[in-house]
Amino acid sequence: MSEVTHDQISGSAYVLGDDVNTDLNCSGKYLPGKDEAYIAAHAFEALSPGFAARFQPGGIIVAGTHFGINSSREQAVHVLRRMGVAAIVAPSFGRQFFRNAINNGLPVLECDTADITSGSTLVLDLQAQLLQVTGWPAGRPMRALPPVIRALLREGGLIPFLQKYPDWQVPA
Repeated sequence: MSEVTHDQISGSAYVLGDDVNTDLNCSGKYLPGKDEAYIAAHAFEALSPGFAARFQPGGIIVAGTHFGINSSREQAVHVLRRMGVAAIVAPSFGRQFFRNAINNGLPVLECDTADITSGSTLVLDLQAQLLQVTGWPAGRPMRALPPVIRALLREGGLIPFLQKYPDWQVPA
């Protein structure tokens, strides 16, 4: 179970490794022809059999370096949203995936993820730029997200943001 507030997200960690490309969560063998629900039920099966079945909505994916590398396939983010992913934390992301995630309201946060284990409870404080693991004495710094990016995430992505703020004026 996760909790999402103004600039804070908490949930259980689901750990994946390095170099997780978009074909692992949104396999091209299913596109076109299968809907997002079907693809989400098979997400990451080549990397971690049964991952999608174990994943609980509101969970936070914790990955290694280069999460989301490979293609600019926006469906990869749609599948993660369909699964109920609250956020993804990794030391680095594929740039196209990173931007697709922000545009679709999925928080992607860069941080050292070493030693975080599946099942750990995480609290991601976007304003303080800090990842906390319950039971650990100290938090870890996350790369800062500019205020406009945090505003996009709060509104659920680029389209909802532009519908609410067509002049791009972000409220203070």
